[in-house]
Amino acid sequence: MNQELAKEIFNIAHLTGEFKLRSGLVSNEYFDKYRFEAQPQILRKVAKEFSKIVPDSAQALAGLETGGIPLATALSMEIDMPVCFVRKEAKDYGTCKFAEGIEIKGKNLLVVEDVVTTGGQLVKSIADLREAGAIITDAVCVIMRGEEEKTNQIFKEINVNLKWIFTKDDLKKS
Repeated sequence: MNQELAKEIFNIAHLTGEFKLRSGLVSNEYFDKYRFEAQPQILRKVAKEFSKIVPDSAQALAGLETGGIPLATALSMEIDMPVCFVRKEAKDYGTCKFAEGIEIKGKNLLVVEDVVTTGGQLVKSIADLREAGAIITDAVCVIMRGEEEKTNQIFKEINVNLKWIFTKDDLKKS
């Protein structure tokens, strides 16, 4: 674990108070990913850490709206791999696509996310990408905020290997 990066992320992104999470759960702490994603020196370090866990099978990256997009872009530049940007829903104008950028049909995509608690949005986006013809076997996130065993079981059920750089506890110990 990159202790220095963990400390930087914790110091800039860890908030206390009362926060409603996407999952509907309420927490007294929150990791505001936009606070570290907005800092180029931290984003660059995150991309370097991500580059260590990119599977050989990945042909392209898929950054999820909104937090996964800057992460996937930074990783794309770090490893020189194409990227697509995935919306939660297809737009109803222009190209009317939910995945923008490269053509995803038949490509093995590494899905990039920021923080995972229950994995709900990640699971939904993976299903949408698969329905569009993408091959998804792996996903990565910066922070695993949820229960590792429970979350791993969810991803095992959909045949996806989820990896992360830090757990919530890693950041707290930094």
